[in-house]
Amino acid sequence: MTQQIFPTKGNLMALQKSFALAKKGYELMDRKRNILIREMMTLIEDVRLLRKDLAHTYQQAYQALQEANITLGIVSDIAKAIPLDNGVEVTYRSVMGVEIPSVSHYAEQVKITYGIGHTNTKFDYAYKSFQKVRELTVKLAEIDNSTYRLANAIRKTQKRANALQNIVIPRFESQIKYISDALEEKEREAFTRQKVIKKQAEKRKEEHKQ
Repeated sequence: MTQQIFPTKGNLMALQKSFALAKKGYELMDRKRNILIREMMTLIEDVRLLRKDLAHTYQQAYQALQEANITLGIVSDIAKAIPLDNGVEVTYRSVMGVEIPSVSHYAEQVKITYGIGHTNTKFDYAYKSFQKVRELTVKLAEIDNSTYRLANAIRKTQKRANALQNIVIPRFESQIKYISDALEEKEREAFTRQKVIKKQAEKRKEEHKQ
């Protein structure tokens, strides 16, 4: 149902301006949505490849750990001697106003404190494999979080674009048509009145001459 607005030229100009802004807003929302979708599709492919790589690396790491356990016995005491690595930093970049995390992992020079004589190549390989697991997990966390943020932004952008396209813009079109039709009708009525007045004036003029 069209909201009734007093049909004046001022209101018509204001509505036409708002209508132009709404169309521009829709174009921007549509462009933003498409850019975000392209960004997310790239990340989704990265996630697929990364999960595959991570699953394979996990398998290698646990297999190496099992072999180390077999050759060395329980290695939990040895593992406790390895210091924690806190070399992770999170920064953000903006994609069409959406803050996307970028997780950087700094491989610090870790001083190995377990005795070399108490370990073997199996344990060292397991250690390096789990280091790679950590790096891949950090990267996966970054991409998963980025994908979630992008998907959420796409939903919001889509909702706003739909509101502009299906509600706001049609309402402005309807209101503009209503006022334009009303003003045209007023002009026709005014023109008709002028013709009648002119005809009556000419008739009186002729009667006066007689």
